[in-house]
Amino acid sequence: MLTLPVVAFWHRVVLVAVLSLVLMGLLAAMPGAATGQVPGRWLAIVGATVIDGTGGPVRPNTTILIQGSEIAALGPADDMQVPAEATVIDGAGKWVIPGLIDAQIHFFQSGGLYARPDLIDLRHVRPYEDELVQARERVPETFARYIASGITGVIDQGGPFWTFDVRALAARIPRAPRVAVSGTLLAGNAPAELLGGDDPPLLQVTTPEQAAEAASRLLPYEPDLIKLWLVDVAPWDDDELAWVGAAIDAARAAGKRVAAHVTSPAVAAAVVAEGIDILIHAVGDDTFDDALLENIRNGGIIYITGLAVDERYRQVFGRHLQITEMERRIADPDALASLDDLASLPPQDVPSWVRPRDPRPLDPLAAETMLRVRDAGITIAAGSAAGNIGSFHGPALHRELELMVKAGLSPMEALVAATRGGAAAMGRHDELGTVAAGRLADLVILDADPLSDIASTRSIHRVIKAGLVYDPTEILADLP
Repeated sequence: MLTLPVVAFWHRVVLVAVLSLVLMGLLAAMPGAATGQVPGRWLAIVGATVIDGTGGPVRPNTTILIQGSEIAALGPADDMQVPAEATVIDGAGKWVIPGLIDAQIHFFQSGGLYARPDLIDLRHVRPYEDELVQARERVPETFARYIASGITGVIDQGGPFWTFDVRALAARIPRAPRVAVSGTLLAGNAPAELLGGDDPPLLQVTTPEQAAEAASRLLPYEPDLIKLWLVDVAPWDDDELAWVGAAIDAARAAGKRVAAHVTSPAVAAAVVAEGIDILIHAVGDDTFDDALLENIRNGGIIYITGLAVDERYRQVFGRHLQITEMERRIADPDALASLDDLASLPPQDVPSWVRPRDPRPLDPLAAETMLRVRDAGITIAAGSAAGNIGSFHGPALHRELELMVKAGLSPMEALVAATRGGAAAMGRHDELGTVAAGRLADLVILDADPLSDIASTRSIHRVIKAGLVYDPTEILADLP
């Protein structure tokens, strides 16, 4: 049966208004958080080392000229004339990269222990409705945490209909990442724990007719893509493929791209043959064979990683959680603190499979699959699945980059995946993801070289989004 949300128009209006007022109040209270360029004015970053996001050679001692919200020019510092009226940032000893893009996040999830009742059902401890309300109320704070993390673009890969309001809000305010949204997930095997309420994060779809109806509800909201959630689908049969094909056809007819989250190469092969655009995870008990890799490459399909989210689940439930310094600074403190509840909950409230285990930071099969994708010449986009338990909005992408390098990518390849690859996944590769004249001025200035150590992406000096300059320290000082 297809469960469809009834989202009252005035509820949506009130939500957007409240979120706007809250964030505008935050901005008004922190006049130094953004060094703004009025339209048409100049900003110059002088003498930095530029890693432009293309994978090409680094550009030492480079000056970047920004006019308004766009990059006007860049070149050797000795050859560039900086307008006299420009605001100047001294780039000596600094590295500049494109603004980072997290290609898979979920605004409706907090990153705390109670974010996934389908995985660990603690609704008797904290009602799931309370979790959803808090996640929605804290969207302005979540925006700020992304900017403080150097992340200037995200793709919300599935959530309630109110995530379209999140996208609208992000488009209207300065201190927010650029947001792309898929809207409600279409799921053939939807967990009952996530189907309740007026606006659930996914819709149960089992027939072509239901797929067409679900698409008809989503398309008026102009989703940036439509996402299929095909988790633990077994056996994969013609009936399952029928509704998937109908959903893809409906999206195609409306000019929308389709992403598929799958958990086995067999299902990946089926949806790739149907004509999807983005493939997420797809690692089960085997890796991709040569035929599947060829079909992914020939279809121009983007592969989104997901190494960190699996690692963090193993850490949380294996009782060997390792919180990073960046998470302590930037993560939502309530979500972070909730992970400690596992130690204090009565034993009868904790499933038996939650028990101490030896740490295993990297799934070798996932690592092998990502390298095979890389070697096949397929575009990779970095996605952290932030919002899942233990994966915090903002810092999670930095751990994803670290694990991508640990798995065998070079730091340059990981950076390209989190910049140009992310822009491709957003459908905005002609505007974002690289440092070049005519591109939007979304940049991160680092205090250390990320090509020597990918963890240096955490050493953020300044973040620039649409030509506005942010000091992460000031942003964080203003947050609860």
